[in-house]
Amino acid sequence: MNRVQGKVAVVTGGGVGIGRAAAIRLAEEGAAVAVLDIDDEAGEAVAAQITEAGGQAGFWHVDTTDEGAVCDAFAAIAERFGGLQVLVNNAGIAGVNKPTDEVTREEWEALFDVNVTGVFLCTKHAIKHMRAAGHGSIINLSSIYGLIGAADLPPYHASKGAVRLMTKNDALFYAAEGIRVNSIHPAYIWTPLVENLGKEHPGGVDAFRKLLDDKHPVGHVGEPDDIAWGVVYLASDESKFITGSELVIDGGYTAQ
Repeated sequence: MNRVQGKVAVVTGGGVGIGRAAAIRLAEEGAAVAVLDIDDEAGEAVAAQITEAGGQAGFWHVDTTDEGAVCDAFAAIAERFGGLQVLVNNAGIAGVNKPTDEVTREEWEALFDVNVTGVFLCTKHAIKHMRAAGHGSIINLSSIYGLIGAADLPPYHASKGAVRLMTKNDALFYAAEGIRVNSIHPAYIWTPLVENLGKEHPGGVDAFRKLLDDKHPVGHVGEPDDIAWGVVYLASDESKFITGSELVIDGGYTAQ
């Protein structure tokens, strides 16, 4: 308990999956949590769950590709909770799953707008609040597919590679100001996003999950909490000497 006591954390895409789990665990460990999402019902439900459990939370409807909305929300969050010290850049989409030569420019740009530009905009507008606090931790959700290839989802792979290098570059920019920037690289985590991919599988969702389970040396896909606890660690002062690093949480996937 109290691993992030007194910190204010923003979690983008906080309504479902990894974002939801991260918001709940950060709150349990003492942070005031701002849940950002475009799904009002899901986001409000997470914030309500946290407050009903005795934590501090609020929901903001924010499309992370909208710079004005991001800027305004961060200002409102800092005013309500007294600052902003943690940013979890979790919002993302999977995009189209077809060979590179079949991907349209519109499909490519739509994914990059969320997965890369959204991370840029949230980082950009979090920095001034972290400067005011004198410290901060930015946690970017990349993927094992920011480290390795898999002959699928070309725009997604490229976007997660971009997030990995953005993380390292920003870590160098802001290290002297006490602002740390790290990336998390999950393997397959059973979230609504991954389950939706399974709905496109010829054998159905159950067959898709079995296929994914077998790809991981530990014998199964991960759960959102497996990533959420990594978020808590990087948000906390336990990781004060870590910046520009990659936290790989993948059940052994990339060790093969």
